[in-house]
Amino acid sequence: MELPLVDAPGGRVEYDDVPGDPALAPLLFLHEGLGSVRLWRNFHHRLAAATGRRAVAFSRLGHGGSDLPAGKRTPRYMHDEASEVVPAVRAALGLDRVVLVGHSDGGSIGLLHAGRADVAGLVVLAPHVFVEECGLRGIEQARRDYVEGDLRARMARHHRDPDVTFWNWNDGWLDDAFRDWDIHPELTAITCPVLGVQGTADPYGTVVHVEAVRERAAGPVTLAVLDCGHSPHLERRAEVDRTVTEFLAGLP
Repeated sequence: MELPLVDAPGGRVEYDDVPGDPALAPLLFLHEGLGSVRLWRNFHHRLAAATGRRAVAFSRLGHGGSDLPAGKRTPRYMHDEASEVVPAVRAALGLDRVVLVGHSDGGSIGLLHAGRADVAGLVVLAPHVFVEECGLRGIEQARRDYVEGDLRARMARHHRDPDVTFWNWNDGWLDDAFRDWDIHPELTAITCPVLGVQGTADPYGTVVHVEAVRERAAGPVTLAVLDCGHSPHLERRAEVDRTVTEFLAGLP
């Protein structure tokens, strides 16, 4: 079933809007580098049911059923998403003061947005704070899986144009110009409560990223380090659901 679309800078993005208590800050979900609304695997529905909060997930341009981007991304694409796309989606859907829930690239976008906007809280799952060599090795392996394996076929089930989705992400991270990407300085502007979740067997990054958030952010930061890979909300579903629900219950 096709999802509704909302205008954003550069085109229309699809979104899924789960209703909830208007007295509670809604949840806004920001997906990972190859993700989309559907690839959350109903995580936003589960948290909406557990917390009573409205939950909105959208697919960035070039992902899922959203419009394709006009061109290739620059090394500042996560900054651009945080400063342009997220505010536009919030305004269009009436998300005045939200709790952001971001995974991987979406976690980085969430960190950047929380440092410049009024948010009630932030949950980051396997976020990136800088370019880590082990993460680049994981991205190189993803390229081999796409060219030689079945990753393209699997992605084609979830994205309008899997080639655009994959190469925008993969080429971007492996571009030499991206090696200097580092958002350590922006973390100091985050004042809202943060929950950072990281897997110990994540091929795209280590615990140093969530530890950097704890060390740099101005607000309270809670960490949950789990025995899993890059998608804690899928691999350790019950534990992550419980941890996030408890974090949300403790917000002001």
